[in-house]
Amino acid sequence: MKAPIDTSASEDLGHDFKIALDDGWLPIREVARQTGINAVTLRAWERRYGLIVPLRTPKGHRLFSAEHVQRIQAILTWLNRGVAVSQVKPLLDTPQAVSEVVDNDWHALLQTLLQAVTRLNERTLDDTVNQVMALYPPRTLCEQLLMPLLANLEHRWQGQFGARMERTFFCSWLRSKFGARIYHNNRQLRTAPLLLINHSDLPLEPHLWLTAWLVSSADCPVEVFDWPLPVGELALAVDLLQARGVLLYSSKAMNLAQLPKLFKGVSCPKMIAGPTVCIHHAELSAKNTEIADLYLAEDPLAAHQALVQRGLI
Repeated sequence: MKAPIDTSASEDLGHDFKIALDDGWLPIREVARQTGINAVTLRAWERRYGLIVPLRTPKGHRLFSAEHVQRIQAILTWLNRGVAVSQVKPLLDTPQAVSEVVDNDWHALLQTLLQAVTRLNERTLDDTVNQVMALYPPRTLCEQLLMPLLANLEHRWQGQFGARMERTFFCSWLRSKFGARIYHNNRQLRTAPLLLINHSDLPLEPHLWLTAWLVSSADCPVEVFDWPLPVGELALAVDLLQARGVLLYSSKAMNLAQLPKLFKGVSCPKMIAGPTVCIHHAELSAKNTEIADLYLAEDPLAAHQALVQRGLI
């Protein structure tokens, strides 16, 4: 059954606007809902790159056709292949002429961010991330830039003088950045939250916050506990929050013997994510028969995909 078009934001936009909706045109809010691309990004694609040219009403409201929606899906396909948004338009207009891999500016962006971290340059770090956030969907941005950035930083921080300084600077910035966005999204939503818990005993787990941001960007409220909960208190937190699910993130080895006790009384779906899944893959896979509704994911992208597939977000 097709979901009804949300016209709540257009009730006072005029007679011509309503006629256009009746003729099958879609307001930007509905296109954002259908495609998962927020209105800010859709406007940026139009204004900066001419990727989409919607119809404009006399009052300036944007209206989109089914062909526009298909074009947005094609844009997403190219972005997910690693093509920079600045280079998508020729591929859309003459795809048959493209026979080689298109160069992209992800590498340049990565180098800019790496340099900003090594110089503790918060302004450059923040401005660069703000710019790409306006142009790319969260999942694409995570896959093409933020996770490669973290991988490069983790490699750099192995035995590097000043590593703790850089790690603290970057992870504090990242938690503040995404925490603010999550807080704003939570204020707009009224449904049951997903509870994400840092189970590493390692403060400032950046991949935990990337996971939380991906989930929050899917219009799912998120509660992040940046420190492990003791046995017995997880069930209490789930009960008080009426959580739709629990995700434990860990980048370290876990005490697997504690898991049944930790999840005792937790009836909602459960997920364990992070490098700990690689460390204990065989043992955790066996736990699926011992612990009901237990899912595994190795990184934020896999966690996001699994949550979507299971209807949790």
